[in-house]
Amino acid sequence: MNKKIWLSPPHMGHTEQNFINRAFQENWLTTAGSNVDGFESDLELFFESSRKVIVLNSGTSAIHLALIKSNVNPGDEVLCQSFTFCGSANPIKYLNAKPIFIDSEPETLNMCPTYLEAAIKDRLTHGVKPKAIIVVHLFGMPANMKAIKEISKNYGIPIIEDAAEALGSKYKNELCGALAEFGILSFNGNKIITTSSGGALLVKTIEEKKEIIHLASQARDLDIHYQHSKIGYNYRLSNILAGIGRGQMQVLNSHLEKLKQNHNFYKNLFKNSLNFSLHKNPNKDYDSNFWLNIVIISKSASFSNLDVINHLSKYNIESRPLWKPMHLQPVYKDDLFYGSNISEEFFNNGVCLPSGSSLSEEDKKRIVNALSFYI
Repeated sequence: MNKKIWLSPPHMGHTEQNFINRAFQENWLTTAGSNVDGFESDLELFFESSRKVIVLNSGTSAIHLALIKSNVNPGDEVLCQSFTFCGSANPIKYLNAKPIFIDSEPETLNMCPTYLEAAIKDRLTHGVKPKAIIVVHLFGMPANMKAIKEISKNYGIPIIEDAAEALGSKYKNELCGALAEFGILSFNGNKIITTSSGGALLVKTIEEKKEIIHLASQARDLDIHYQHSKIGYNYRLSNILAGIGRGQMQVLNSHLEKLKQNHNFYKNLFKNSLNFSLHKNPNKDYDSNFWLNIVIISKSASFSNLDVINHLSKYNIESRPLWKPMHLQPVYKDDLFYGSNISEEFFNNGVCLPSGSSLSEEDKKRIVNALSFYI
């Protein structure tokens, strides 16, 4: 059988091992060290020093800390995009707060500004002002940040920008992750760059960075003995994993370029198809990294998204449905939702296709051969 073609596998450069070796040579393997400092500096340079960066053990941890910094307390409400991975929403529950799920808009697949404002107005009529907005740049596509930021400003509700899938994506020529009060990145094994597992929180000031590092390091007070005045968390990234990140930063731009090439490949593949609609940048304001290329199957097609997924599996090609919306998940069945069935339709009719930066020309030929049955 041919080798497996994965959706988005890790893609190593040539220097990751050197940085890992440095950690061993320095005998500094824990959650500090030259690789941690260097990885944060590399990321800050990538964001052109517009943000301060704290590297953490996951993007989920980053959202948790951002919620804490947004003063979210038990019983508070947090507005959250429904069409996303559970890591965007679960930290709300960590704090015993209440998620209020918002449906998507068809252009970006991300949070719909109209439903967002409707939710805020309705919650205010119930005497509740939500504490934060979690917006997601799904599959690398930027959300409609102009409209969402205007709503945020009008109602005084801070934005937590989940850019876990959107490293390198831009909205109006500004990098996703640096468009709001807090930005979130993920370095999971399937992301554009990886540290095996890991994430980052982006903040605006050095004071905020120091506060986050304190919270992420068990909130130990500055004393010769172990003393703690507040609850902290063990959320920092290890020096070894940060070494992988340093090596990955050296190939980030080439990875981003390869993802654009993959998108052009799919544009050509589906340009005359009546059965598939490839998700593209809505207009010139949007510049997705196309972490994953997704297609929506026409309602007139004689097959389903699961038919396509099962068919590709026979060719040893990984694909999957789009995220199942949070408001349809059993664990969130009792939480409020504002919207219609837009995200549900995308879940029922969408397919994620292999899009990794290591996708070869031979891989593409196999994908064309497999999909020709449906195109």
